[in-house]
Amino acid sequence: MATGIKDKVAIIGMGCTHFGERWDMGAEELMVEAFEECLADAGIEKNQIEAAWFGTCLEEINVGKTAMPLSTTLRLPMIPVTRVENYCATGTEAFRGAVYGVASGAYDICLALGVEKLKDTGYGGLPNFGSSAGTLTWQWWPNLTAPGSFAQLASAYAAKYRIKDADLKRAMAHVSVKSHDNGLLNPKAHLRKKVTEDQVMAAPIIAHPLGLFDCCGVSDGSACAIVTTPEIARSLGKKDLISVKALQLALSSGEEVGYNDWDGDHFMTTTQCSRKAYAEAGITDPRKEISMMEVHDCFSITELVTYEDLHISTRGKAVQDIMDGFYDRDGGVPCQVDGGLKCFGHPIGASGLRMLYEMYLQLLGRAGERQIDNPRFGLTHNLGGFPFQNICSISIIGKHGD
Repeated sequence: MATGIKDKVAIIGMGCTHFGERWDMGAEELMVEAFEECLADAGIEKNQIEAAWFGTCLEEINVGKTAMPLSTTLRLPMIPVTRVENYCATGTEAFRGAVYGVASGAYDICLALGVEKLKDTGYGGLPNFGSSAGTLTWQWWPNLTAPGSFAQLASAYAAKYRIKDADLKRAMAHVSVKSHDNGLLNPKAHLRKKVTEDQVMAAPIIAHPLGLFDCCGVSDGSACAIVTTPEIARSLGKKDLISVKALQLALSSGEEVGYNDWDGDHFMTTTQCSRKAYAEAGITDPRKEISMMEVHDCFSITELVTYEDLHISTRGKAVQDIMDGFYDRDGGVPCQVDGGLKCFGHPIGASGLRMLYEMYLQLLGRAGERQIDNPRFGLTHNLGGFPFQNICSISIIGKHGD
């Protein structure tokens, strides 16, 4: 029977660029910016890295289809490099490859790096009819938009739990306000501006009930991690080891849209993926044991519903927990401590590693003004696709031996 990877792999270094409209840099420069911080943090030489995983999703003009751009940009010394893509879970997919490479015993030290340069493409600017802008999908999707489909999630959730429209919108507004408060303290965030719940409530509607401040933006960025075994980490002089407790991935088979057991009010992948992650990490009561989270807040309703899918809020009770401040930075389980997708935007290949970067800093006590007290376990959650047929990736990291 599989035993999982708990405490088999330690993170010895991480790096993250400033996220934003990085017109001054191409994908290669962003990769170097993140890697240089990561390598210095790890305290190793580049030639000690034995294998690498490269995550990039939509942008194929600047990066291309192969893993070669990572190898050539970082001048990696003739080592195996693998390009991975798994929609919005691309960054954590790169991390999963590096972690499994070490956990398997195949390699001693591995690199995971994710990057996305979206502002220079049709994805980040004006839509183009066709895919010539460097993205994998046509930029004209009749009857299918991200805000529209997630707005349907909000309607389904409100209908199932009999939540008044005004109450749901107020809770979603609090989600956005909380993230902006946190992002204001983060010099690497794209959007650093305080907003009020009244401003959020009065913002233009994008797809009812989602307003402008309920939607995350588009940005450029890169993040990376270097991992090894705990034994090697100690031999390198690392004292406070941060190790991987769980890595789980769940992809929809499409079955949820084929029968009536799913009401369109939650994410089946997250519900099941999180159970497996907790079991792998040895967590029995996530509401009490998870110290902090970074979840996939592409829209404020996504974050709200995810609280329940992660088994932290009980079904139908996330609105109350939000309004009670349970997910605020000083609450029971702080969420989006760095500002989340709401304040960083979503350069798809980088987001998962950016989330892990914040959890890593927090566990080491290096988060500055954002630092929370005595964190034990940090969870990251990526959701790719739509409320139907989606991908969920969950990582849990913590202090080694906990």
